[in-house]
Formats: sequence, C-alpha cells, structure tokens
Amino acid sequence: MSLEKFHRLTETAVPLLIENVDTDQIIPARFLKATERKGFGDNLFRDWRYKKDGTLNSDFILNNPLYSGKILVAGRNFGSGSSREHAAWAIYDAGFRVVVSSFFADIFRGNALNCGLLPVQVPENFLDEIFRTLNEDPNARFEIDLENQFIKNIHSTNLVNFDINPYKKQCLLKGLDDIDFLLSLKEDIIAFELSRN
Repeated sequence: MSLEKFHRLTETAVPLLIENVDTDQIIPARFLKATERKGFGDNLFRDWRYKKDGTLNSDFILNNPLYSGKILVAGRNFGSGSSREHAAWAIYDAGFRVVVSSFFADIFRGNALNCGLLPVQVPENFLDEIFRTLNEDPNARFEIDLENQFIKNIHSTNLVNFDINPYKKQCLLKGLDDIDFLLSLKEDIIAFELSRN
C-alpha cells in the first residue's frame, strides 16, 4: 500500500500529557476486528474520549476544541504493551502524521513507521517546553523537517534533531511501504538475477 509522502510539516499540535500510554489505551482490544487500515481513528483512545454511556468526555484533550492539528504530543513511554499495529493505524486514521514523545516502545515505533506515521523522539526538557508552549498558546505551531531530521518550536525558535532509521526515512520521503520499496528495485533485482546465469 503506497503511503503519503512526508517531507516537512508545519502544524499545530494536540498535547496528551499522559505517561506510559499503552496500545490497549490507544485502541482497545475489542475494536481489533478489521484487518484493513481504515476506520480505527473513530476508536482512538475510545475509553478516554467517551463516557460509559457513549457521550463525549469533554475533559479529554482530543475533545477540547482549543486543540487540533496533525501532531500528537504525548508523555514519556508512548506505545508500550502489546505489539498491535492497529494502534499506529488508529492514530494515522484520526489524522495525525507525527507523534512526539521523549520515549517510544520499539515495536510501536516500527509499526508507526510502517504505516506512514512519524515518531519523533525528543529530550525530556524539549518535550516539557512543547507542553508549556501549548498550554500558553493552543495555536502554537511546530515544524518537523524529515530530510534534515529536526523538530522546531516556532514559538521559541528552539529546535532539536531526532534519529530515524535511514531506510524508513527514505520510505517516508518517497511514500513507499516495504512492498512498494521492493517493487521499486524490480529492475535491479532482475538484472542481478540475470547476471548470475
């Protein structure tokens, strides 16, 4: 499945000031019935976004009309727990293209990159700065530059670099998933096979 190309994003953000968010909190297990990447966004953080009677929980940040954007800023240790790729699908399907945290579970990081969602890991002090900025100004904007691997707080002009697997970086820049990447090498693979005969 081809992915949306990612180069640079300048956007507002939604602050999820909660640590140790696991994949069952991101997308509860009872919603894992589908195998396509569509429709999971409606149940992102389902048990936090809705009350038991099905009405919106106005206290939850995703239901706060002050905050919007394609960047989800989360507390430390985001995406721990089971290896369900549906967690990354739900975040992407809800419209987010970047998740920022000071620490990601490895399996979540891999699942995010596989579906076109960019996990940006930043130092704790920079994460705290982002939360402070969003508390002061819900319309604050942040720039994420994948090519140069930095995130910038436009409000303060501070920026930090982030790491990313070089292969996954190229896949995001070109909008390729793993299968598309292999197909893009088809001619080279054929040429190599012919050279061996």
